[in-house]
Amino acid sequence: MKRLKTIFIIVFAFCMLFALIACTQSGGKLIMATNAEFPPYEFHEGGKIIGIDAEIAEAIAKKLGLELEISDMEFGPIIAAVQTGRADIGMAGLTVTEDRLKNVNFSTTYAIGKQVIIVSNDSDIANADDLAGKKIGVQESTTGDLYTSKDYGDDAVFRYAKGAEAVLALTQGKVDAVVIDNEPARVYVEQNPGLKILETEYVLEYYAIAVAKDNEDLLNKINKALDDLIADGTVKKIIDKYITAE
Repeated sequence: MKRLKTIFIIVFAFCMLFALIACTQSGGKLIMATNAEFPPYEFHEGGKIIGIDAEIAEAIAKKLGLELEISDMEFGPIIAAVQTGRADIGMAGLTVTEDRLKNVNFSTTYAIGKQVIIVSNDSDIANADDLAGKKIGVQESTTGDLYTSKDYGDDAVFRYAKGAEAVLALTQGKVDAVVIDNEPARVYVEQNPGLKILETEYVLEYYAIAVAKDNEDLLNKINKALDDLIADGTVKKIIDKYITAE
């Protein structure tokens, strides 16, 4: 009798877990974890979070018959939020890296980005090699943080909660350069006269959607929806809406 009770509890637990996953994917909500400080991929405007990632996620949710809910948080905890089920997906200009692949799965790539270097107009920094011995500002836990820490050492890297804070530190002379994704870099340079982006890119990256490793069903559905949206031109249309040709 005790054994039957134990089996019942185990079966019930699995049924509840299955029901929770099924609910998320059928008529419920698709919860997207992001850090809305990354224009033009996600940012605040008029009391809403908009941008490339927000619109692509909305299009995916619509294809899946779900309501999109965006959960804004610091960049660092996004992967953990997906791992623990506090969010169904993570979209925040997330680059596919080996370290992140240890913790989550990634969808089909939907955009290509690049890490660039922002400096003041009168800086003597002309390329990535010149960053040696300099103070480098980054947004904490981003690939810019990971790459520069590996290339130049932790002591050279100054971490900030937001990319805008790293750029502010550059304008104040607290750091010599900022390494960040190209598209937000363009926005920050437009907003801060006296800064420029170096012509040579630092690293080329591929953006994708993070999904929990134990949720293959959702990953497959997202990939199918995303492939359709890429094929019919929806993703390109969304990207072109926010990013004009240089």
